[in-house]
Amino acid sequence: MTERLLQYIWQFQYYNRNDLVTDEGEQLQIIHPGSFNTNQGPDFTDAKIRIEETTWAGSIEIHINTSDWKNHKHSGDKNYKNVILHVVWQHDVNLNLPCSTLVLHDKVPKLLLSKYNELMNANNFIACEKHIEQVNNLTWQSWKERLLVERLERRTAVILDLLQKNNNHWEEIFWWLLAKNFGIKLNSIVFESIARSIPINILAKHKDQIHQLEALLFGQAGLLDEVYTEEYPILLQKEYRFLKKKYSLQKVEGSLIFLRMRPSNFPTVRLAQLAMLVHGSLHLFSKIKEANDIKTIRQLLQVTANDYWHYHYVFDETSAFKKKKLGEQMIGNILINTVVPILFAYGHYHHENIYKDKALQWLEDIGAEKNSITKGFESLQVENKTAFDSQALIQLKNEYCNKKRCLDCSVGNKLIRNQ
Repeated sequence: MTERLLQYIWQFQYYNRNDLVTDEGEQLQIIHPGSFNTNQGPDFTDAKIRIEETTWAGSIEIHINTSDWKNHKHSGDKNYKNVILHVVWQHDVNLNLPCSTLVLHDKVPKLLLSKYNELMNANNFIACEKHIEQVNNLTWQSWKERLLVERLERRTAVILDLLQKNNNHWEEIFWWLLAKNFGIKLNSIVFESIARSIPINILAKHKDQIHQLEALLFGQAGLLDEVYTEEYPILLQKEYRFLKKKYSLQKVEGSLIFLRMRPSNFPTVRLAQLAMLVHGSLHLFSKIKEANDIKTIRQLLQVTANDYWHYHYVFDETSAFKKKKLGEQMIGNILINTVVPILFAYGHYHHENIYKDKALQWLEDIGAEKNSITKGFESLQVENKTAFDSQALIQLKNEYCNKKRCLDCSVGNKLIRNQ
């Protein structure tokens, strides 16, 4: 038995409520079990019970053992003065509390406990995979919506923290997050550092000259420190030396990773594509707010690095001709992980649901992500058709399944209640 399971049992009244008596042998009736409290204080508030002929209103505290009341030092805590019932799994000591105690050890169905233990001891992809087909589509749909909003709210908290640190400059934050996204997982931190080191007002002054934008990005990344023989990197070095001195720029710390990476994901290629995106449209966040559909944003992101990169993946090493166009998979990644979260955060910050609703709708218009998590759910016949689905499933696996939070999960809850 765990305290969280006992809270769950009490919250949904999954125990035999016939002939309840307190530890002192008094007749007990639960009129209302109270509301689950996730803040400081007793586990349930606004409860109502009847002991013999007297009706009591107040809070209820849940513990595994009666002695936990003393161990948790509730006696001297004013938050617990309004407790009207102490619910425990087993009564191990008599503390002479001002409230009555109810013991549930012999009143909970063994099948429920068995099902819970099965979930907790499972070592599968997800604990409930043997029974997941029992969950209907309505349960899945409502739970995915909650998971998705929860995921976006967590990202919103991060974005709003950034907003506070940079004087509410949304375009600047978008530039930081966009650059981080272009760095993909391995180089995301360095890419974000590069973006932070080049204020957006400096980019605006040089947006019409692609070689100057590349000089800024490659120079700040430390990629122009080598001795080159080709004209283009030498030109960038010259531009960077001038711009670095003009704006008193400080190169970022950290090295970019090329090892074990597909050439199309080389940081050189991604930086060149990022430069071209800035070259084509600097005020991207304003355009995102104004866009009516995701198709418009896709078109803005369909950029190709400048001609030099048609024959290169790195400086001074020629390769077969291939236009370094931003691929559909990468565009989808940017839409899901940068565009949608910042639009949702903007709507949250300004209390304008139109932006939050648009962000959620756009996820339904983007194809589902394919990774080990989504493939695992797909193998269990869980629907994964859009980014709305995949983002919800990623949240489910990382925040609930991996942490065995089955009692807080609508799917796990449904399966336990079915028993």
